[in-house]
Amino acid sequence: MAVPQLRDITAIAILAANVRKYRIAKNLSQEALANLAGVEYSQISRIERRLLNTSISVIFAIGNAMEVAPSKLLEK
Repeated sequence: MAVPQLRDITAIAILAANVRKYRIAKNLSQEALANLAGVEYSQISRIERRLLNTSISVIFAIGNAMEVAPSKLLEK
């Protein structure tokens, strides 16, 4: 029996674009953002490249690190 696909590719793409947009607007490197958010550099990289379906707690950590409401990271 096949396992159902639980990833929402659209949501992942929106998150990726917004993390990158706000990170660049704040003049932060991926490494600097990772340090501020308390996550691994590779996690930021994988989020921005649409390779990671991350947790809500990481979305909050990234938003807080950039002083952006986490909900803004999920807006179209």
